[in-house]
Amino acid sequence: MSDLLERLRGRGWRMTSQRRVVAEVLGGDHVHLTADEVHARAVLRLPEISRATVYNTLGEMVSLGEIVEVSTEGRAKRYDPNAHRPHQHLVCSGCGTIRDVHPTGDLLAGLPAEQRFGFTVSEAVITYRGLCPSCA
Repeated sequence: MSDLLERLRGRGWRMTSQRRVVAEVLGGDHVHLTADEVHARAVLRLPEISRATVYNTLGEMVSLGEIVEVSTEGRAKRYDPNAHRPHQHLVCSGCGTIRDVHPTGDLLAGLPAEQRFGFTVSEAVITYRGLCPSCA
């Protein structure tokens, strides 16, 4: 069973067959699917699932904080099920592939105090961009 599916069940979220399939499709490492990709994979498991159901289910999961919407410039939003594992993203500027990365060290330390303008910084979100091996 996927980590996402276990988390949703642990919350007591009503697990319909449609919701289960969407959660299963999002299972795994380095998963960053668009809503249309989720729908295409869900249809293979449950042919009667509608695009609207997939979009609504993804929206509910985002609202619950169980998945994260990842936006990349000029591309469709992607959905990341690793919402409970702190990480950053490595994005290919060519094909849009996204990989989870786990930099070492304190990300907040990279912002000098004089550049914080009095903010109390609680989080750093960094996106690394480059070309994947296929696009390089």
